[in-house]
Amino acid sequence: LAKHASDLPRAGQVELPSAAALELEPAMLPRDAFFAAKETVAATRAVGRICAEQITPYPPGIPVIIPGERITGELLDYLRSGVSAGMQLPDAADSALDTIRVVSENGA
Repeated sequence: LAKHASDLPRAGQVELPSAAALELEPAMLPRDAFFAAKETVAATRAVGRICAEQITPYPPGIPVIIPGERITGELLDYLRSGVSAGMQLPDAADSALDTIRVVSENGA
């Protein structure tokens, strides 16, 4: 493996957010968001919306967003760049992160 390491494809660049960017705004209690009316939206339209699912990138295997937290652009950039680099999202409804489940705007 070491002999052929230079021949292996390079991993993609992951846009790591600042530690402060990972402290998301809780907009609802997790239980309320989990059981609220939901809709699935394109990830590009999820910024500012309240997440209705848990998203745990692996590696490292630690949730970065849980139901009830407000989705930020910086968080989406991190997750989408990670998926492009080979990161897995085992608990997201859409593991490619093209879409995200959010709390419906028509009421919880």
